[in-house]
Amino acid sequence: IQGYFQEGRRLGQQRRLMESLNQHYILCGFGRTGRQIAIEFAAEGIPFVAVDAGLEQVQEAQALGYISVQGDATLDETLIKVGIERAICLVAALPSDAENLYTVLSAKTLNPNVRAIARASSEEAIQKLQRGGADAVVSPYITGGRRMAAAALRPQVIDFVDGILTGTDRSFYMEECLLDPQICPCVGQSLREAKLRSRSGALVLAIRRADGHLIGGPTGDTI
Repeated sequence: IQGYFQEGRRLGQQRRLMESLNQHYILCGFGRTGRQIAIEFAAEGIPFVAVDAGLEQVQEAQALGYISVQGDATLDETLIKVGIERAICLVAALPSDAENLYTVLSAKTLNPNVRAIARASSEEAIQKLQRGGADAVVSPYITGGRRMAAAALRPQVIDFVDGILTGTDRSFYMEECLLDPQICPCVGQSLREAKLRSRSGALVLAIRRADGHLIGGPTGDTI
């Protein structure tokens, strides 16, 4: 009887945590890749929930202090349980390409506005996941190979880029900001007029317009 009530309390706490999540991230798969993603999310203070079918992986995530749920991420009922309709991003880091494809398809069906990031093991899988609705597809093998080649050919550049992307170099770090024309006084001004560099120390590397057009290395005359 004691065990029954303890389990009931645990499920009640988990349900309340799920209901409190809003504008959160859903991490599907808590293997080696998923674990590293969770570490990065936690370091950034991102609200997220981890989903894995394996009890051992879920217990490991809980031991690290992460909100986690045991379930099949390819099923609609599991995604609904972790608040897919309120989530802003889903990361499919499951072991197989088929599982990641099913997860992305289910997520996009339940919430067309959710940003879906998926892991892939081959070029063919990348194309299929993109056709399935994934907003971004990452292959650890392809990306890892390119990263190793770049580290061999341009080691200083890679060290610098890694530092600003991960924030390990405290003097520089890279961030993206969405400017709301209703509240941001800089919208409509040139970079020279906005004086962002002198006022905040920020160096604008690129500007992406609302239509998707990217301006790299903008000048002082760029609006």
